[in-house]
Amino acid sequence: MTIADIQSDFALLDDWEDRYRYVIELGRAMPPLPDDLRTDANKVRGCASQVWLATTTETAASEPRLHFQGDSDALIVRGLVAILISLYQDKSAGEILATDAPAVLASLGLKDHLTPQRSNGVASMVERIRADARKAQAASGA
Repeated sequence: MTIADIQSDFALLDDWEDRYRYVIELGRAMPPLPDDLRTDANKVRGCASQVWLATTTETAASEPRLHFQGDSDALIVRGLVAILISLYQDKSAGEILATDAPAVLASLGLKDHLTPQRSNGVASMVERIRADARKAQAASGA
């Protein structure tokens, strides 16, 4: 599922109760994170819930592309992980760094409907993804 699909689905849902259910469904639809990726290195700091993001880098063509797998112990947060993965999945490091995640999430209305604690967690996840992109870019010399 792409971020455009999610934005389109969100536009069809008028009620925030339905949108929360949809976010939870996005999380449930995500493939499970293998146990060997539930490591301290993959844990995202700054989240109240347990969140893991595993990044693999494909160094094809001129710029590395990043692939993400993630999970959380909280249903709504797992859905937020799914949204972020759909935003960044298989993009180049440069594309990831150029993406304005707060604006995309604001377009979904999430900024206004998440608790400050969850908003901080999302910001931590975005920063982790951006750090992985910077690291991949530096390693490739791009």
